[in-house]
Amino acid sequence: MVTTFQNSQVLLLAAVLLAACLAKLTVREQPAGEPDRVHGVPVPAGLARLSALRDSRTMMLGLGLGEGILGLALLVTSHLSVRLATALAFVAATWVVSELRVGRPDAGCGCFGGLSGKRVGRRSVLRAVLFTGAAVTSLGAPLAGLDVLRDVQVQVGLVLAAELALFAALSPELSALLERRRLPHGHGRPAMPCERRRSPVQETYVTMYQSSAWLRHEDVIASAVPLDVWREGCWRFVVYPARVDEQDMEIVFAVSTAERDRTVRSALVTPETAVPSAL
Repeated sequence: MVTTFQNSQVLLLAAVLLAACLAKLTVREQPAGEPDRVHGVPVPAGLARLSALRDSRTMMLGLGLGEGILGLALLVTSHLSVRLATALAFVAATWVVSELRVGRPDAGCGCFGGLSGKRVGRRSVLRAVLFTGAAVTSLGAPLAGLDVLRDVQVQVGLVLAAELALFAALSPELSALLERRRLPHGHGRPAMPCERRRSPVQETYVTMYQSSAWLRHEDVIASAVPLDVWREGCWRFVVYPARVDEQDMEIVFAVSTAERDRTVRSALVTPETAVPSAL
């Protein structure tokens, strides 16, 4: 029975590592807030660096590839070095998750890429601890994962099913995955609030030039260089000089900074009063 339990841990860990790899490589995480502050309170330098690493797309891809390699290695070999590397990886993950829960209550752990964007709770810490225990238990497993799969015993299947059910119960990522699946087709992740979303000026110009508002007023614009550009909340405003019926005017374009369904509005104003004549 002990050997059966040990072998089932190898399959569990391989499945978890491969799932984490797939999530990190395919599911983008929402941009986080200011990395060195929580509710306006400075975060210790060590935790700030830890959060910066967690938010780095390059680091996330590297971690995902490393987890994928470990998961595959667990399937094809029973070498002790692979088991030790897996155990050390889960020990490190447990430490990181615990530190984030205490020092960064606003941040997710990134354990499963963009699905792990919610704040780290007790369930995530307990899950990491249990996986660490499973990794330690697997050190004595005599078989590699594929060898276990070739001759799956009923006991292995029952143990694995029970552990996967416990893993699902401790995983807030499942609800995040269901939310993404309920989004309209083609929208792979929830849109970030437009007032917080990064919107380069070049993106604003592209959206504006393709809009009906620009085409409507293009002929009266007197200069290719805008007079002023600024952003307020969910809009970026671009002001151009214009000439309408032999009168000097200004035209203001309001361009949405939302990720999807961007709209462009325009208004003609007189330079003296700056009161919109149309919107």
